[in-house]
Amino acid sequence: MDKGSIINKEKLHSEVQGNFIPYLEKMSDIHGDNLISVFVYGSAAGENYIPKNSDINSVFVFKDLKFQALKSSLKVISKGICKKIAAPLCLTKDYINSSLDVFPIEFLDMKENHILLYGEEILSGLEIKGEHIRLFCEQQIKGKLIRVRQAYLEVGLKKKGLEALLKESLNSLIPIFRNLIRLKEKQPSIEKKEIIKQFCQIFGLDENVFLPIYKDSTNDEKIANQDVVVFLEKYLKQIEKLASMVDKL
Repeated sequence: MDKGSIINKEKLHSEVQGNFIPYLEKMSDIHGDNLISVFVYGSAAGENYIPKNSDINSVFVFKDLKFQALKSSLKVISKGICKKIAAPLCLTKDYINSSLDVFPIEFLDMKENHILLYGEEILSGLEIKGEHIRLFCEQQIKGKLIRVRQAYLEVGLKKKGLEALLKESLNSLIPIFRNLIRLKEKQPSIEKKEIIKQFCQIFGLDENVFLPIYKDSTNDEKIANQDVVVFLEKYLKQIEKLASMVDKL
């Protein structure tokens, strides 16, 4: 790779730049002209990157992605993992274009928060349909609803773990909340607490159910000084209401 062909590296955090640029150069030496595009996304592409803590997430887009391309990358990727460079997503343009309906949120998040470092800018022109986002969100919400009910039946008599279940469930729904805000043609916040408040206001849900779950950092089987089972019932009612609303969007 000609070092001059690497672009936008000045937009990277100094630690990301110091670790990822040599990694990119080694990957380019291996794959040559088969490599179409490389970009980082997520925290490594924004202000939320935490040195020594955040992973560096990246996508390598290939003209042709045979098994040998993966195999020849193993040593470089293994060394990169030691420097908090997560194993990259290896894709082709055809795969991306044919998967926008299956992974609409993932590709939308990449489109809105990435830094192109090499090759062709393939994300900016992606068209992700609102109906695909809506359907994905509905699937996720209804799936979480089933899972929380099932988990309660499994451990409800013991209580232990129900608080963790609520926190895990809510945390996994926050990206869904962000994209439902988008469907209402509003700009979602980046900070999780603000996303919850904004989402509840737009959809008429009770933030006093969601915010205490997000804020609680103890493991005493209580949220907002209430028994976790009491809070679980409130949470389920809110998710049931949301599932019905998303179905009608």
